[in-house]
Amino acid sequence: MINVAILGSGGLGQNMALLIEQKKEFKLVGICDRTGYYFCESGIDGKTIKEAKEVEKVKGAIASSNPIKELITTYKNKINAIFIALPNLPNEFIPNVARDIVKSGYKGVIVDALKRTCAVEMIKDLDRDFKASDILYLTGCGATPGLLTAAAALAAQSFVEVLDVTITFGVGISNWESYKATIREDIGHLEGFNPDIVSKMTDEEIEKELEKRNGILELHNMEHADDIMLELASVCPRDRVTTGGVVDTRNSKKPLSTNVKITGKTFDGQVSTHRFVLGDETTMGANVNGPILGYMKSGMWLYSLGVRGSLTSAQVMPHFGVAKENYLEIQKKQKTEVCLLV
Repeated sequence: MINVAILGSGGLGQNMALLIEQKKEFKLVGICDRTGYYFCESGIDGKTIKEAKEVEKVKGAIASSNPIKELITTYKNKINAIFIALPNLPNEFIPNVARDIVKSGYKGVIVDALKRTCAVEMIKDLDRDFKASDILYLTGCGATPGLLTAAAALAAQSFVEVLDVTITFGVGISNWESYKATIREDIGHLEGFNPDIVSKMTDEEIEKELEKRNGILELHNMEHADDIMLELASVCPRDRVTTGGVVDTRNSKKPLSTNVKITGKTFDGQVSTHRFVLGDETTMGANVNGPILGYMKSGMWLYSLGVRGSLTSAQVMPHFGVAKENYLEIQKKQKTEVCLLV
C-alpha cells in the first residue's frame, strides 16, 4: 500500500482523491490547501474532500497559515509519495515548494503535473538536492506533458530521426471554477498575458476575459515542457516540438480530440507519421490524474531500486497494475540502480 499526500485540493486534487479510492494500491493519508491540512493514517475519503471544498472544513483538519510545511514535516515518515496538485503561478512556485519539501527531511517519491518549460528546468536544477535528500522526483507527469509526451517517446522508436512532434489538446469543462488554477495557467499562455500577470488577476477579471472569448481559449505555440522533456530524452531537439489546443470553459464536451502526431524518417528512408488519439469520453481529470498515479507507481518501483534525483515522464514509462512482486520484496532482492528509459 502506497500512502499518498496531495498538496492542493482544487479540481485536480479533489478528483485525485476520488480516483485513489478506486486504486487498491494507494491510500490517501494527507491533503492540504491554503486553509489548512488533514492527515489520517487509516485513509481519507475522497467524497469528504470533494464536499468540503476547503480542507479546514473537514472534521479533524487543522487550520494553518503554512499547511504544506506542517503536513510534510509532521508526517513525513508516514508518507510514501506526494502529488503536487498546486497551481504553478508564478513559474517558480512549485520549484520553491519542492525546495521546502527537501528542507523538511522528507524521503520518498514526488510527482507533479508541471506544464511550463522553464518550471521543469527549475526542477531539473534541483537534481543534486533531490539525490542528497533521498528523493526521487518525477516531473511533467499529467496528460501533456505526460501521457502524450511518453507516447511520442515510444513512437519515436520506429524512426532513426524524429522530424516533428505536434501535440494538440481539447478540453471541455462545464464551469471554469472546477479547474480555476488550470484555466489561469492556460490564460497565461495567451498573447498579452504571462504567469505573473494572471497570478494577480481576480476571479472577476478572469471571468471577464473568458466572457470576451465566449468561454473559448485557443492556444498556439505554447511554452510547454513537452519540448525540453523530449530533448532530455534524446528524442528530438526542442524546436521540433509544438503544443497547442482549445479549451471550452462552458461545455463538458471536448472541442476537439486530444492527440499527438510524431513524424520521422525510418532507416530505409521513408517519412511517416504516427498518431495517438485520446478518447473523447476521457476527461481532463482522467487523463491527468490517471498517468500521475501510473508514474507514482513507477516512481515507487524505481525508488525501491535505489534511483534518486529528478526524471521526466518522457524518460520513464508509467505502471498500471500491481507487479507480482511488491516493492518491499524488490528492494530486498535488488540493490542496483535501474532506470527504465524509453
